This record gives sequence, structure tokens and C-alpha cells, in this order.
Amino acid sequence: MKNQKNKKPSPKKAPSGPSSVLIWASIIMFIIASFAFLPDESTNEVEISYNTYKELLADNKIKEASIENDNSFHGELFEASTLVNKNGAEFEERILFVVYLPADYSDQIAVWDEKNIEYNFEGEKIDWTAWMLGFAPWLLLIAFWLFLLRRMQGSGNGMNNVFSFGKSKAKIFSANQKKVKFKDVAGCVEAKEELEEVIAYLKSPKKFEKLGGRIPRGVLLVGPPGTGKTLMARAVAGESNVPFFSISGADFVEMFVGVGASRVRDLFEQANKNSPAIIFIDELDAVGRQRGAGLGGGHDEREQTLNQLLVELDGFDNSSNIIVMGATNRPDVLDSALLRPGRFDRQVVVDVPDLKGRHDILKIHTKKIKMKPKDINLLDIAKGTPGMVGADLANLVNEAALLASRKRKKFVDNSDFQEAQDKVLMGVQRKSMILSDHEKKVTAYHEAGHAVVAIFSPEADPVHKVTIIPRGRALGVTMQLPIDEKHGYSKTYILSRLAVMMGGRAAEDLILNEITTGASNDIERATSIARRMVCEWGMSDEMGPMAFGKKNEEIFLGREIQSHRDYSEETAQKIDHEVVSIIKNAQEVAHKILEDNIDLLHLMAEELLEHETIDASDIKMMMNSKKLSKKNN
Repeated sequence: MKNQKNKKPSPKKAPSGPSSVLIWASIIMFIIASFAFLPDESTNEVEISYNTYKELLADNKIKEASIENDNSFHGELFEASTLVNKNGAEFEERILFVVYLPADYSDQIAVWDEKNIEYNFEGEKIDWTAWMLGFAPWLLLIAFWLFLLRRMQGSGNGMNNVFSFGKSKAKIFSANQKKVKFKDVAGCVEAKEELEEVIAYLKSPKKFEKLGGRIPRGVLLVGPPGTGKTLMARAVAGESNVPFFSISGADFVEMFVGVGASRVRDLFEQANKNSPAIIFIDELDAVGRQRGAGLGGGHDEREQTLNQLLVELDGFDNSSNIIVMGATNRPDVLDSALLRPGRFDRQVVVDVPDLKGRHDILKIHTKKIKMKPKDINLLDIAKGTPGMVGADLANLVNEAALLASRKRKKFVDNSDFQEAQDKVLMGVQRKSMILSDHEKKVTAYHEAGHAVVAIFSPEADPVHKVTIIPRGRALGVTMQLPIDEKHGYSKTYILSRLAVMMGGRAAEDLILNEITTGASNDIERATSIARRMVCEWGMSDEMGPMAFGKKNEEIFLGREIQSHRDYSEETAQKIDHEVVSIIKNAQEVAHKILEDNIDLLHLMAEELLEHETIDASDIKMMMNSKKLSKKNN
């Protein structure tokens, strides 16, 4: 018996697509056209005049003939002769001819009998070639109509059928697809535990029903973009052994009224047939926004879809064994009825990963690239990437691999990761931008001012790297990295941050006696932080612990478009005065720090002009009044 493993699989039969109709139509048209090129005996006949016919008849040269319904006399001579057609042209060596008899040719029959001519009367003949060629345009029209019909039917699979707009577009997770497991997901331990409980219930529901409990009907994954909400859902699909239906919230809404609600019904019908099952709706806010905020009132198509979704989640028939998962980064715009217990009972927060989470994420992504493990410390890279989510870290690893490939290296080393980190955090180097000596000097003192103020400000984040190489939209960058994770910020930290922002402007004014537009972004960010200190965080001694200005958010647009003023004009003037006071105080603090450490400011600016980029170790040397050795930039 032959081994079944060595047996080659039979080739799959190619599905009959919409083009098969055109192929058959082309074949038929070719056959019809070929009839026109077949030899036709009638082309050898010479159409002669009636007088010539009478001469041939009198000379007994006609051997036989056939007479058709159109009174045409198709004759054949005993021997080939020269015939003259009705236009006077001569045709040599011809034996066939045709002549049209008068309407009443009964007197000719006696002559034919007398001359012993064999004749017969033919019925009406159909010119099939001409008939089929005349029918060809209609045949092409029918073929084109069949092609459009098959196209609308989606080759018979019913998904794009013109009559099935209301069918769900959900993708069923197949066992043959590449699976994502929970081991492939890092950085969100609590979320994994919540979802593992859901999977455990689907595998053994009786274990949870012994004490009368019930599993949540819906689980909502909430978190910033790029934290891994969709990846978490893919892991649930890979871990569970139940049917998994995946669909986007935007797939429900269509230009036709009632289509969204119909698709919701069809989706849950499919899930009920395959229960226990999981339904995953990605970008739930596309269909689950708060009702009453649209442009169509109660007849808004999106609201009808949401109403049907609410009924399916927790209506009269709630006995089905279906778990609905949703993912969104805008839970604030979702309808309150959608978030109540019984629909989406649990909100699983997939937040920005901490240091350990970033380290674990880097471990997973670096498995796919070739690198020297001894040369790369992933923990140091994780420490240098605070605030990055899983998508950012995946991009960082990919950038490092691309940089190593560009340099034709066999392995990715630490320098590639450092360069990729600078590229992601500070922007791409703009090597084509050439600065004049004066611009370099202004930029050097500006960035040195940021760095010196950061060094001597209390609770400020340590300076990681300073560069005057244009990156992104900036002519220079001063990058600070926190020592540990921060979840709340003190007033001292925020004031120090404002002072660091104003440090560049203060250095320009102190050293060059001139201010430039280079501090525009610093001033914009400082003004925003100072206003939030006064209006939101209650960090103003004069205004006190109060919040000023109620945010007016347009749910339909999904963004904050204005702030409602709930205070008087006099209070508004006090707020503006306090914001100005905070920023001016920050600039004075920065100016004082730079005056007290002006030697370090000059030294750092000089080293930046010479080396263009300095890091934390270089700054430590300069704080000890040591100049840097020559570096390879």
C-alpha cells in the first residue's frame, strides 16, 4: 500500500467565474463568423439576362435547372461556355447561371418538357449564415446581461448578490488560518486573564453554572490605538475551539435603508446556528455612537442598526450561548444602553504597557529578526521607550531590521536599535537641510538651554540626548526620558517641565540678546499646559481648586469642537492673567538657572557645534568641566 503522505493532491478545479459567459459567447460568435467564409456554390453562378436565357434554351444548351419561390431559375449547361451577365461582362468557362423568370412562367414549363430539361421546384431556402449574423448583436447583448447578472451575484456565492444586501459580511475564523495564541500577546496581563475566563466558559460552561452564575454576554476591549485590542481578539479566536465571527462596525452601515439592521440579524442568526460562538465587532464606535446625535433623527440608518444590535445583545430571546466582543478607542461616545450590564457587562482595559510589558513585547517581536542577543539589552530599550504601545514597539523593531539591511549587516546590533529609537522618538534626520553657521549657533544655544534647565530643575526627567541635526520639523531636539513610570504628575514636576520648555527661549535672549521663531512650539505647548493647570487641575493659588469651562463634545463628529464658558468675563480675565503669570515665572526660573550655570551652557553649545549630537554620558563629563573627545558622528 502506498504511503498517503507521498500522494500528490489532485489539482483543484478552477471555479467558474463570470468570464465563462463571455468565453462561450466568443466561441459562438467565432462559429457564426466562420460560416461567412465557407465556400458558396452560388458565387459561381452568372446572373444572365432573360434574352440570353432564351438563346441558351433555343440552342438546347441547358441540361437541368431548379426553380425557387422567388422565380429564380438556377440552370446548369451541358458544357462550359462563355456567359455574358446582364451588365455585359463576359465570364469564360462557366457552367452555372441564374435568371429571374416573369411572375407567370407557366408557358415555359411546356418548353422545358419539349427540350427534355430536368427541372424541379425548390421550397423557400433560409440563409442561416445571414440569419445568425443578424442575430449576433442580440446574442452579445444577452451575453453581456448574463455577465452583469453573474457579477452582481458574486459568481454564485451570494455575498455580493444584488438581492442579498442584508447578508452579514462577517468573516468566520477558519482552523486552517494562522492562529495567534495568548503567548503571542504581551503587555496586558489583566486583559488576558479576563478573556481566558471567557474561553474557559465556552469550553466547559457547566463548571460556571454550578453555582448559578452566568458568563458576561459582552466584553468590550477599551484602550488607546495600537495597544493590541484586535490582536487580543485574534488570540481569543486562536485559543477557543468555537466558531469565531469577525466583522467591522463600518460593515453594518450601508447607503440603503434597513441594510445595517438586516446584517445584524443575519450575523446573530449565523452565530445561533453555530453556538456556542463568539462575535467580534471591531471599531464598535462606528455603529454604537450615542443616539440622537445624528443628522437623520429617529430614521437615521446608523441608529436603526444600533437599535437592532441592542435587541440582539439582550432582547426577549437571551437563551443563546453567544459571547459578543467589541473593540473601541472611543468608549466615551458609545450609547449608554450599549454599555449597561446584560449587554457589554465587562470593559477590559487594554492600556499602554509598563516597563515589564514593553520588555515582553520586545521579546516577542525580536524573535522574528536575526540579532546578536549578547549585544542587545532589550530591557534598556524598554526603559528608553516610555509611553510606547505595542504597535510602536513593533515598528521600532522593524525599523532596526530595515536599517541593518540597508547597511548590509548579517545581524541587527545595538547601534541599529539606537538609531531606530532616535528615528521614532525624534524624527527622521533631514540631511538635505543645510544650516548656516549663525543658525547652527542659535540652535545649539537653544537646545543647550533646554538641557541645562532640565539638569537643574527639581523632579525633571533626565536628559537622554541632545542634537542640532534637523529631525522632523525641528532644527534640533532635546530628548528626556523618565527614570520610572509616571501615572500622576505633581505641581513641581509640571512647573519644572514648563521651565525646561522656556529654557531655549531664555538661552537665546541671554546669550544672543535676540529671540527667534524656534521657540514657537515650546510656547504653544507651555501655554496649553499652563491653561490646564488653571482650568482643569486646580494648580493655581489665585483661582483655587476649581474647574473652569465645560467641554462641549459633539458625539456625531466624535471630537471636542468647543469649550462652553460657564464663568464670567471677570473670571476669564483672571484666568488669562494667571496663565500669563505661570509662563512668565517659568521663563524667569529658566533664565535664573542659565545665569547660574552659564559656563556649562557655553560648553554644551560648543560641543554641540562640534559634535552635533551628545548623550547622557557626554553631559556628565561636561558637568565636570571636561571637554569631549573626538566622536564619530
